[in-house]
Amino acid sequence: MTPTPAGEADFVTTTRIFYDAIAEDYAEMFAGESGGRPRDWTVRAAFAELVTRDGGGQVADLGCGPGRTTAHLASLGLDVFGLDLSGSMLAIARRENPGLRFRQGSMLDLDIPDGALAGAVSWYSSIHTPADRLPSLFTEFHRVLAPGGHLLLAFQTGDQPLTLDQPFGHPVRLDFERRRPERMAELLEAAGFALRSRTVREADEKLRESSPQAFLTAHKSAAVF
Repeated sequence: MTPTPAGEADFVTTTRIFYDAIAEDYAEMFAGESGGRPRDWTVRAAFAELVTRDGGGQVADLGCGPGRTTAHLASLGLDVFGLDLSGSMLAIARRENPGLRFRQGSMLDLDIPDGALAGAVSWYSSIHTPADRLPSLFTEFHRVLAPGGHLLLAFQTGDQPLTLDQPFGHPVRLDFERRRPERMAELLEAAGFALRSRTVREADEKLRESSPQAFLTAHKSAAVF
């Protein structure tokens, strides 16, 4: 289990401990979903096309978990690395994807220079961030993207969180926040992003989904001289 960094926010510590505890069970549960759920592959493919069309560059999968989205983005031709809080999740990501790069860190305080990324993906990784911390999260995403860089955000929609208590028998508990797409779009625009697309699809019971799924793409406006 990863030591708690000095000054780490309580919700960040809770999230890291939760995923450290369930990492192997989580990976086994979704073992048949290489790269994630097939219905959502087209969303990531469209994002990859945007990044490639605009010249490419480094892309970060922020909150990468076991690295399956990272691997899918790499298969689409992106120069991508994964970042996650959980050392246990990263151990699985490195084991399953030995040719890809993974690093440990927090999305709220990225060890990435200003404007270094052509793209950033937050694939269901903002859902543990409290609502009052979303503005600073999106400001951090904006900071690390180059002018014209692209962002892909995925999350469950709704007003009430889903709470998982003692999943797989582990003594941990975590809230999974559901958000309104229109509110998330407002927050992205307030952080300096221009929204490109907003897609919402209904829950798929076969995929164990309990709420509709939302996907927002946005870009950081290019500098004007």
